[in-house]
Amino acid sequence: MTEEQITDNDKLIAALSYPIWLVAVFVLVSEANKNRPFQRYHAVQALGFGLAAYVLLSVFVCIDIFMGQISNFLGTVFSCLTVPVWFIPFAAALWFAYRAYQGEKFEIPVVTDFMKGQGWL
Repeated sequence: MTEEQITDNDKLIAALSYPIWLVAVFVLVSEANKNRPFQRYHAVQALGFGLAAYVLLSVFVCIDIFMGQISNFLGTVFSCLTVPVWFIPFAAALWFAYRAYQGEKFEIPVVTDFMKGQGWL
């Protein structure tokens, strides 16, 4: 896809797909948007990233709960670590949104490889 084919609207919708997953879902169900390759690529990748982040954060919270059952001290330490960990995927989503808005078609290391292997991208 050449740069002339990517409109400002494509860039905006692709960028919004990362921090707001509902936009990515809208792209994939809307006939007008899902036929735009740049929007579709970023919508699928954003949903994959969002799902991976959700799973990793859920595992982290389960470990936090488990540590709290073992010892109050371990639970407290892990709880203090959990709060900053929640910001990492959000910061990454903002970075990916910025790159999408710049018109880049980039890969998220593990997520994009998995999605290409499944034939989703």
